[in-house]
Amino acid sequence: MRTERGRLTALYGSLLLLAGGGLVALVYVMVGQGLYASVSGAVRTVSPAYVLPSPGASPGQLLKPRPPYEPAQRRPPGEAPTAEELKGYAYTQNLSDAVTEATRHRLLVYSLLALAVFAVLSIWLAWWMAGRVLRPVGVITGTARRLSGENLHERISLDAPPGELKELADTFDAMLGRMEQLVSAQRRFAANAAHELRTPLAVQRAAAEIGLAGDPPPEKVARIRAKLIGVADSSEHLIESLLLLAVSEQGLESTGPVDLAELAAAELAACPQAGLTVVRTFAPLVVTGDRVLLGHLLRNLLMNAVRHNRAEGRIAVSTSADGELTVCNTGPVIDPADVPGLLEPFRRRAERQHTAGEGAGLGLSIAASIARAHEAELTAGANPGPEGGLTVRVRFPVPGVARTSRTNRV
Repeated sequence: MRTERGRLTALYGSLLLLAGGGLVALVYVMVGQGLYASVSGAVRTVSPAYVLPSPGASPGQLLKPRPPYEPAQRRPPGEAPTAEELKGYAYTQNLSDAVTEATRHRLLVYSLLALAVFAVLSIWLAWWMAGRVLRPVGVITGTARRLSGENLHERISLDAPPGELKELADTFDAMLGRMEQLVSAQRRFAANAAHELRTPLAVQRAAAEIGLAGDPPPEKVARIRAKLIGVADSSEHLIESLLLLAVSEQGLESTGPVDLAELAAAELAACPQAGLTVVRTFAPLVVTGDRVLLGHLLRNLLMNAVRHNRAEGRIAVSTSADGELTVCNTGPVIDPADVPGLLEPFRRRAERQHTAGEGAGLGLSIAASIARAHEAELTAGANPGPEGGLTVRVRFPVPGVARTSRTNRV
């Protein structure tokens, strides 16, 4: 009884035994109620002529009927039965009672024997049935025990007809797929973060060891000093971005109504727009969330649109009453297959050049994380040529407005 199979066996066996006992009791009662009438009717439909035993017959010798049996005749109205007929009626009634009682006893004995055999078969059948039912659970348990960070690619792939256990196994497989993606993303994040942090440290070390070796002139010291300050600023920005990404992944601590149209206008005014055409379309849009994080979301999207634009390009920023924020920019033509990767940390369209103003590749991933924290849906799509660029849409939950499914969902 300490295992699920034992408990299921007890449950199934008890149910089968109760069903068998109820059936035996029902048959016994129904047969017992109609048995006397059936026996009595069968006995009374014939009137055998009995002969007395011979004087030399042994005591207790049974009377033998004289064949053939003669059907009982209905007496004429008003005629009283004779003493011999009354004696025959009493004999018939006693015979019916004896046959009925013997039949009931025999029926009860055989019913109890059949119930005992049925109980043994029920327990065995319940044990076998519980094993068949729990076999997929054993497969799931065995797979879960074997899983580790090195073999998350394994799947249960349960071969079974549709049902609750098949749905459970498929759900477990889907969960393993998501876990594999998350573990792979974390490994890539750790490797990329280590690489991003190691590069400025290497630059600082080289500048200090090579640039300041010997007795450098003052102008060289000033140049190395500016270089070290720039590298330190870049490292500080990277660390702040990583902290912001971690904070956004933890969810929201405090929320309130935020006018997203007003916030977008303020962030757009503070964003550098040299040589770019800006199109603003702000419809009233109030969402519930963290104003600081939403400001970072808008700032990252706008900086991404400015940084990856082209000369005399265009930026379009809009909000709509149905809860959608859109940031569209021109720029290089992007392969649509590369767009989902741009939403991951440290992923860039091109290799990093380590130039001034170059980002760390965290802007879109931070925006996606902040969108998830606000239960919003961030999607990105590549714009066709010749303008190229990227269009990012963030759809916030708005009461009374149904969500629509989109591709590249985050």
